[in-house]
Amino acid sequence: MIRKTLFTLLSCTLTIGIFTGCATLAPHHAQAILGDSLVLAGSEPGALLHDSLRTGTVTVRNRYLPDQDGVIVYEEGTDYTVDYAAGTIARTPNSRIPDYSTNVLYGQKVFDHSKFPGYGNKPFFVFVDYTTRNASALTQPTNQADRLPKTASTLRAGGTLNIIAYGDSITAGGEATLLELRFQQRYVAHLREQYPDATIQLENGATGGDATRHGLKRLEEKVLSRNPDLVLMGFGMNDHNINGVPLEEFEDNLVSMVEQIRDKTGAEVILFSAFPPNPDWKHSAHRMELYAAATERAAQRTHSAYADVHAIWMKVLERKTPSSLLGNNINHPNDFGHDLYYKGLKSVQF
Repeated sequence: MIRKTLFTLLSCTLTIGIFTGCATLAPHHAQAILGDSLVLAGSEPGALLHDSLRTGTVTVRNRYLPDQDGVIVYEEGTDYTVDYAAGTIARTPNSRIPDYSTNVLYGQKVFDHSKFPGYGNKPFFVFVDYTTRNASALTQPTNQADRLPKTASTLRAGGTLNIIAYGDSITAGGEATLLELRFQQRYVAHLREQYPDATIQLENGATGGDATRHGLKRLEEKVLSRNPDLVLMGFGMNDHNINGVPLEEFEDNLVSMVEQIRDKTGAEVILFSAFPPNPDWKHSAHRMELYAAATERAAQRTHSAYADVHAIWMKVLERKTPSSLLGNNINHPNDFGHDLYYKGLKSVQF
């Protein structure tokens, strides 16, 4: 049932409205949104991604997918209230929705997560379906066919495409509640739908905690020896921490990995940037925009495709709090955050 729901989520079209797993949103048209995530503290309202909601279209639950195990559907008026014009949700005094103000990291500034056992946001998330009259685009499709010619040719010919996802704990699946909800799994599901005659295989070679220095050391084992045709590669979250990998070295490491992949396997690469971690996390250098720009430069230097996840995340943060997107409340996306990564990859057109 979950797989069927996810397939529906991935295969919807603009003519019938879109879910968060679909393509870019057309502005000023009614659109259906699935799984917009929030944490709600006390009676404070939490902002959804869009305002101008249609009355009666809001559903709030504790799981990303409506048929996921353990799902609880909350009741409007009993558990929460909605400001349809503003696009906000708030807990009621006797709500069954967990109160985020009881989270161990709530209100903490410059925190060291290791000193707060039990940190994390998973028990506090609500996921909201709604229809908005004011949807706006999170991504703009970019034509990068000149950087992925072999991938495009293989898929259109109905051939076999071996994909390897390579990076840190985010790519390893950090905080996604189901394998099917990891961003690379969703991307592959999208490609399989678009190219049903092709055989598309996915292998995850990512390792939690890795920076690009580790990526270089593991490249032979995790990528070069695996005969990939396409590599989805994303680093930066660990590189940019305090005492991490300097910016220039980070960029050069990405370039070196891409060049080795291309020279030794002939595979094509999509590089993708990372998002800023919790702004109150002590160990972050809080300059992810520089590492995102370096990732884009590495793509330009190697003539690789580039997916700008950082730009998408920053647009979402114009309305939403970081904690509403972070599964561990530090640097891992929740299910809705994995959808943002998927959107970034899907925006790369070929």
